[in-house]
Amino acid sequence: MSTSKSKATEELTQVMEETMNRVEARFQAITEQLGSQIDEMGTRINSLEENVMELTAQASMDDLPISKVTDPLPQ
Repeated sequence: MSTSKSKATEELTQVMEETMNRVEARFQAITEQLGSQIDEMGTRINSLEENVMELTAQASMDDLPISKVTDPLPQ
């Protein structure tokens, strides 16, 4: 009887190891995918910030009276 228990224990251990290996591989794949998506999101946020700054600068120039834009700087 102890031989069959030992064999069952070995089989269960093997099944659990295989399951844990699959879970670990899946977790690693998800971690890499999330990292890639976070990097892409950071790049997109930086681009958005640049666009907002450009639009803000453009709006500031549009708000100035024409004489202010064309007048030479005071000396």
